[in-house]
Amino acid sequence: MLLEFYKRSIRCRLKIGSMNQFDRRQFLKSTAGLAALGSILFSRLAAKPGPLSGRIKIAVKYHMIAEPELSVVEKFRMLKEIGFDGVELKIDEPVDMNEIVKASEQIGLPVHGVINSSNPDIVRAVNLAKQLGGDSVLVLAKEDPKKSYDENFHHWQRLVRKAIPIAEKSDIYLCIENVRATFLKAGEEMARFIDSFDSSFVRSYYDIGNTITWTEQSAEHWAQALGSRVYKLDIKDRGHREFGDVKLKRKGIATGTDGGEVNWVKVREELNSVSFSGWATAEVTGGDRKRLIGIAGWMRDVLDLV
Repeated sequence: MLLEFYKRSIRCRLKIGSMNQFDRRQFLKSTAGLAALGSILFSRLAAKPGPLSGRIKIAVKYHMIAEPELSVVEKFRMLKEIGFDGVELKIDEPVDMNEIVKASEQIGLPVHGVINSSNPDIVRAVNLAKQLGGDSVLVLAKEDPKKSYDENFHHWQRLVRKAIPIAEKSDIYLCIENVRATFLKAGEEMARFIDSFDSSFVRSYYDIGNTITWTEQSAEHWAQALGSRVYKLDIKDRGHREFGDVKLKRKGIATGTDGGEVNWVKVREELNSVSFSGWATAEVTGGDRKRLIGIAGWMRDVLDLV
């Protein structure tokens, strides 16, 4: 691409040299946009890849695809054409799971995990993740307001522990998500809960955008507290004007990137410090092909991926 652009630029210089002064001025004026585009192209190609480049795969939640006329396999094909590396499904997704498996194999786009949320039947989700070829189950340790902190802690310990043997046997990671509905309101509490299992198959599903809006800690603080426990990422920024909801932005937050809440530079630094490598899945308002293209581009931008 660069060689062809260079050749064209030489031909343009030769053409300009043979013109009179008026024609030359008009030609340069008409090609100003092309020159600007070429400058952008060169700067992007010359840009140094971010440290997380090549270590993060980007994905989207299946329910975010708003193209009702497309079949399952056509949806998978579209995601691959856009540049997504995979997809993630809810346990109760209204779709034939056999079709999902066939589409994944045909298109070569993996289902990297299953979203179980607060469903207490974690074993069922592990089995589905195995069937789909994924390697994780997203678990939401939901708070019961009628129970104390310790009671909630031990209740979810029992549910997760019940699933650990089959998860280890199936090579499926149980990833606990930080979210408003959980009783684990701080990064340190989440880390303590994960460590209590003494199993490498219980990890963190780090939702970057859930940290500021629903807790008192910054996104980079959560990243630091969770450290190497982080296995997968949910990508969102509630304060972002296009890929969030500015009405939900916490007042007084002025350190976010591009007007949002999340300071992505600091988050990237924390993730890089523990050599994070794995899946990052968008969790924002979905849409049609055009919207999904925008989401993929935004994800690469905030994660500094090539």
